Amino acid sequence: MTDEPKIPPTVPSYGAGTLADLATSLLASLGMSREPNPLGLLETSRVCLLIVDGLGWELLRDHPAAAPFLSELGVTGRALTSGFPSTTVTSLASLGTGRPPGAHGMLGYQVAVPGTGRLLNGLRWDDRVDPVTWQPEPTVYERAAAAGIGAYRVAPGAFRNTGLTVATGRGADYRPADTMGALIAQAEAAMREAETALVTVYHGGLDATGHVFGAGSDAWYYELGHVDKLAEQLASALPPGTLLYVTADHGMVDISPAGRVDADAVTDLRKGVALLGGEPRARHVYAEPGAAGDVLAAWRDVLGEHAWVVSRDEAVADGWFGPVQPAMAARIGDVVAAAAGGTAIVATQAEPRESVLIGMHGSLTTAEQLVPLLVHQVM
Repeated sequence: MTDEPKIPPTVPSYGAGTLADLATSLLASLGMSREPNPLGLLETSRVCLLIVDGLGWELLRDHPAAAPFLSELGVTGRALTSGFPSTTVTSLASLGTGRPPGAHGMLGYQVAVPGTGRLLNGLRWDDRVDPVTWQPEPTVYERAAAAGIGAYRVAPGAFRNTGLTVATGRGADYRPADTMGALIAQAEAAMREAETALVTVYHGGLDATGHVFGAGSDAWYYELGHVDKLAEQLASALPPGTLLYVTADHGMVDISPAGRVDADAVTDLRKGVALLGGEPRARHVYAEPGAAGDVLAAWRDVLGEHAWVVSRDEAVADGWFGPVQPAMAARIGDVVAAAAGGTAIVATQAEPRESVLIGMHGSLTTAEQLVPLLVHQVM
């Protein structure tokens, strides 16, 4: 298999229409004139951003009956690109900083900690890595608070002091909420505490359902209905004049057993590889010294048309991560592989949990990259 994928990758539109651009546009809409507003969002004093983990634009478009409230907003809504990789760690960092991945450095689910010979899992973290040093950009919450804007984050209590939350959400007044009802009540209460406020609400149930059952499952369809009700009730609870925005961190694709390439069983995919990072749909491959060229050739040969496989320099030059700060470049794999179609590069021995998931994400397909930007003005 040596042919390239026939469909070109969907490279994120950094600076014009990504999640990072949404973050700065929200700050600009709240009166922070030094923040860019590439999305042209309307001026307001109260913003609530609902982040529905895993709600891709194409998935929402294809299920209008399950989500009538969100689908109606979708008529006047638009699609954004999430950023690469299209995964929670990276997208929450883009939303939390208003910077592209190459600037904030949260470059995937698992990335190498340079000079250590180990990977950092952005969801589980590692106490040896300081999240403020790892992600040094000031967050949107810190910038909002410095401008006198109330900055709040509503999400499950278990996430409150995690490395990911500190890296992407420090500066926010964290309001724990472990049920949909609590998310609504906490958001409403926070919104009423400041004359000018930015409140972000995170819900992860749709993504969790899709991983286990697939985005084409009845379970996912029913969960979408609950998410739709969450958004509708949140819109009803917020004070008049609030602009409610709804977005997601990524979409999702279902992977069949036939689409799984096991890097732990294919010798050529492990030869010369020191660390295998990323996740099945978006791999960072870190080569042993002097082996990067051979690893690139082997991965291209094995995966062929089933993935876009490039070198680090090619990924940077092609804009996959946006402008990359020099300090962040070593976190990118010597080889970067973005799965195409229904392929996933699993690692059944090293990553048994991740390898059996049905719904996956991370790559540069439209199904994973495109996320909704919906708006509702509370009257």
